[in-house]
Amino acid sequence: MKRALTGVERRFDDDQVIVTKSDLKGRITYANQTFFAVSGFTEREVLGAPHSILRHPAMPRAAFHLMWQTITGGGEFFGYVLNRARNGDHYWVFAHVTPSRDGQGRITGYHSNRRAPDPHVVATVVAPLYQRLLREEGRHDSPAAAIAAGGRLLTQTLTDLDTDYDRYMFSLEG
Repeated sequence: MKRALTGVERRFDDDQVIVTKSDLKGRITYANQTFFAVSGFTEREVLGAPHSILRHPAMPRAAFHLMWQTITGGGEFFGYVLNRARNGDHYWVFAHVTPSRDGQGRITGYHSNRRAPDPHVVATVVAPLYQRLLREEGRHDSPAAAIAAGGRLLTQTLTDLDTDYDRYMFSLEG
């Protein structure tokens, strides 16, 4: 189902919100109409499919690792994500991912709301940072080594900026 990348960026309106829910393994259990319109996928194609169906190869593994580490630990994740549409187009989102919990507080899945990010911030800050992370990840043969190296570079970048990940994300979204 993965098609060649087109290099075409899709955009969606500032007042639109892409919503998905997934189970503990990241399989999509719900998606709203905005998701279908932006991604080009149909309900039949995505329900039960892994959320990684949207993974764009220019998205650093370290960023996904940080997201999964945060949400499986019960925290909220905010971050920029580059997604791949069904036809190979791409689209950027500013994602807020949270654990869903049952009545006893146990994590039962994940809920993600995604908004259109500021295109200027993506072009001047996020995309260049992700390109640096990808270059660093590409220097390593194993996925685990690549993720670790990308994570170290991200940590060092944030240290150099005298901030932490969450403060940095919120500062970019202003």
